[in-house]
Amino acid sequence: MLDRINDNEKISFKEKNGVVLIQFKNLKKYEDILIHGFTTRFGGVSTGECRTMNLGFNRNDIRENVLENYKRVAETLEINYEHMVFSNQVHDSKVKVVCESDRGKGIIRSSDIIGYDGLVTNINEVAIVTFYADCVPLLFFDPVKRVIAESHSGWRGTVKEIASVTIRRMEEEYASSINDIEVAIGPSIGKCCFEVGEEVISEFSEKLPWSYEFCHKTGTDKWHIDLQSIIHKSLINTGINKNNIVSSNVCTKCNKDVFFSHRGDCGKTGSMAAIMQLK
Repeated sequence: MLDRINDNEKISFKEKNGVVLIQFKNLKKYEDILIHGFTTRFGGVSTGECRTMNLGFNRNDIRENVLENYKRVAETLEINYEHMVFSNQVHDSKVKVVCESDRGKGIIRSSDIIGYDGLVTNINEVAIVTFYADCVPLLFFDPVKRVIAESHSGWRGTVKEIASVTIRRMEEEYASSINDIEVAIGPSIGKCCFEVGEEVISEFSEKLPWSYEFCHKTGTDKWHIDLQSIIHKSLINTGINKNNIVSSNVCTKCNKDVFFSHRGDCGKTGSMAAIMQLK
């Protein structure tokens, strides 16, 4: 099942005891100071529509199964699952700075991180976690100032340019230089499968008129939108060096045997996660 994406030179796989994670080539080169991974369907204990590596507590799954899945992912990445911090993700563009006192929020204790789709930190052993089942995962790393960030960019977050908002947060909070930031754009629903109506395309044409070149009409009142390319362009517009951006160009719906896909599974599916932590 992995053969279709195994020849993608921009990503690699990390496997242990059946758990399969994706890693990005531009971030992997910093593995002496950075831990990162994007999960797949494989290696967990969940059953039914969430089989097997579901990481969403809000899915049709048993909490004990989800927690066991986190333990398995943490073991694969060699981190402490109790150090993870979640965002609740509301399809907005707010980015939260997190620190030591936030460890465990959302996984082993209740969380007051509400209304955020992005997380950023410069603290070692704080594992930031964001969730996906077709939306675009964005992973940011400044190796000079040692800052990590993640953003959940669905179509609403893309229109609001959460990628740029995250970069500005890194600059404002940690004095990151735009020239140093590396970005990975993870697997998401691709231009081949993301079909929308006029109400969505009007948001893009009104708020991001330059994005129109990445929107293609496919029939009466229907459009296909290339979210990964729009985000890539937004990053370049913000000032990120194009050589510092890796786009996976992997469609989660086309590969729904490997990834959870909200559209591919008609809403009955699990959640994947992007995880980053500084050593």
